[in-house]
Amino acid sequence: MRIFAALLLAFLSPFALQAQSTTTPAPKTGPAAGTTTDPALNARLNLPEPKNPALPTLWLVGDSTVRNGHGDGANGQWGWGEPLVDFFDPAKINVVNRAIGGRSSRTYITEGHWQEVLDRLKPGDFLLLQFGHNDSGALDDTARARGTLPGTGDDSREIENPILKRHETVHAYGWYIREYVREARAKKATIIVCSLIPRKIWKDGRVVRNGADSYGGWARQIAEEEHVPFIDLNEIIGREYDALGEQAVEPLFADPHTHTSLEGARINAKAVITGLKLLHPDPLAKYFSGEAASAAATMPVVKP
Repeated sequence: MRIFAALLLAFLSPFALQAQSTTTPAPKTGPAAGTTTDPALNARLNLPEPKNPALPTLWLVGDSTVRNGHGDGANGQWGWGEPLVDFFDPAKINVVNRAIGGRSSRTYITEGHWQEVLDRLKPGDFLLLQFGHNDSGALDDTARARGTLPGTGDDSREIENPILKRHETVHAYGWYIREYVREARAKKATIIVCSLIPRKIWKDGRVVRNGADSYGGWARQIAEEEHVPFIDLNEIIGREYDALGEQAVEPLFADPHTHTSLEGARINAKAVITGLKLLHPDPLAKYFSGEAASAAATMPVVKP
């Protein structure tokens, strides 16, 4: 009997080990704490990937003023991230627009989209970041729940998120921008913070700017505190609109005041190139296409 038992044990041992290995899989990495990823949602968003993984990638992260719909000009509304591609040499760098309409600096993180960018980010990559248009919304309304607290401090508020169906600590706008900066830098990527593009709202013959005590100023403050490049798109584009005049600016928008037409998006993309050229040094200069050489020629000069 002892011999039979030993033979039976020897026979069964490999199967027991195999069963154990299939029921205790290795730990999986996933989104950062406090985020959620919906594969079905991501599939509907049709977010692009780098065409050539061997090249460095310029990632664009923001809202619908950077990428509207699927980047296809839905309802005639275009973000500046689509025409921006023409100003870079595809043989030298990928330009991947991962901006998503309707998101704020907070919800781009809490929905797991930022983690997906981080998972793809590699040393030597670049990132242009622009948020602010959707951050002034309510913190916990049942339609969006996308707002952030104003400012750059450490204030926070506890809420029950009706969209994500969980408890959430909501922070200030600047807190989220700082998170993007620090996490991108930890991946050895170069992050460039942009102020939000101006809305088509006029006062005394000028487009209304996003001042120091608002999202444009808060974005600049975080960039300065974290010692990363900053592009003041709000002011660069604002000066261009002022120079063009209200009548000429009207067809550059596809809705009452926020989303640009394709021509408006092209002007805003040129403003991004202007802002990059004002940086000293410009970290993306060697990746420009021939078209970028004259892109900023007609744009107003704004000190960084």
